[in-house]
Amino acid sequence: MVDLSRGFTVQRVFDASAEQIWRAWTDPDEVAHWWHPRGATTPRESVELDPRVGGAYRYTMVNDATGDDVTTGGVYRTVVPVERLAFTWGDPGADPDESPVVTISIVPAGDLTRLSLELRGADGMKGDGYLYDGWESALDSLAEHLGQTAVHG
Repeated sequence: MVDLSRGFTVQRVFDASAEQIWRAWTDPDEVAHWWHPRGATTPRESVELDPRVGGAYRYTMVNDATGDDVTTGGVYRTVVPVERLAFTWGDPGADPDESPVVTISIVPAGDLTRLSLELRGADGMKGDGYLYDGWESALDSLAEHLGQTAVHG
C-alpha cells in the first residue's frame, strides 16, 4: 500500500468559473491543451478519460526538445462534479493501491475560483525539478489555457 502520509499541496486562484476549471480536468479536448509541464505537449489522440468513480484515464506527455514521451494514467476514486476529483496517478498499468493519489478541490471565491491540488503517496517540494515542480508547471499551463495568469497560493 502506498504511504499516503507523504505528499504536498499546490494551490492556485483562477479568474475562471468552477465549471470552466472542471471541464479543463474532465474533457479530453481541454486536457490535451494543458495537462503537461512547460516544455511538453499532450497529443489529443493520447488522451482517454472516463471521469466516473472506477473509470480510468491515461494520457501521454511528449518532451518538446527530445521527443521522449511518458504515459501516465490511473483510476478515478472520487468524482463530485464541479467540486472534487480524486484519482490515482502514475504508470497506467500499476496497481491503483500502490499509486499516489491526486485530489483536486475547486472552490468558488467570489468572481474567482480557488483550486487546490493535493498529491498523497509521494514526496515533493518546490525546486525538486520533478513532482512538485511538474505539477506547479502543469497548473501554470492550465492558467495559460484559461487565458490568464494564475495567482500562486
